[in-house]
Amino acid sequence: MNFLFLCTGNSCRSILSEALFNAACPPTWHADSAGSHPTGRVHAQTLAALQATGIDIAGLHSKAIADIHTPVDVVITVCADADAACPAFPGSVLRAHWGLSDPSIGLPIDQVSTHPTAFCLTIARIQLRLQHLFAADFEHLSRDEQQACLDGIGRL
Repeated sequence: MNFLFLCTGNSCRSILSEALFNAACPPTWHADSAGSHPTGRVHAQTLAALQATGIDIAGLHSKAIADIHTPVDVVITVCADADAACPAFPGSVLRAHWGLSDPSIGLPIDQVSTHPTAFCLTIARIQLRLQHLFAADFEHLSRDEQQACLDGIGRL
C-alpha cells in the first residue's frame, strides 16, 4: 500500500511524515512525500529532528507531485494550502487531511534551532497518528471504513 504525504514546500511536515511513516510501517507499505510548490530543499531542522529521533535521513529530498512515479493508494495532505491545491489522482485513491502547524515558521531553511520544541511536537503528533493507522486493520477495512479511519486519525 502506497501513501503520499503532501505539503506546500515539501521541506518540513510532509518530509517528517514520509520518514516517520517509512521507519515504522508494515513491510508491504511505503510512503513518499511531495509539495504543491516544492522549495527544492529540506529544512535543516527537519533533518536534525529526524536524526535526533534515530530516523535515517538518507535519500530525503524536496520534490514535486510530478516526481512521484509510484502508484498512490492514499494521499494525505498535512497543510491547508496543499489540501486546497491537491490535484485529482487517477483510480480510487483515498484522500484525507491531517493538518499540522508549520514548525519552521520564522526559522531560515538552513538554520537548526537550539530549541526545536515545535519540531518535537510535530513529530509526536505525526507518530500518534501513525500509531493509530498502523494499529487499525486498515487493509481489511472496506473503502468507506478506510476513509472514516483516515478522517478520524486526522482529527487527533
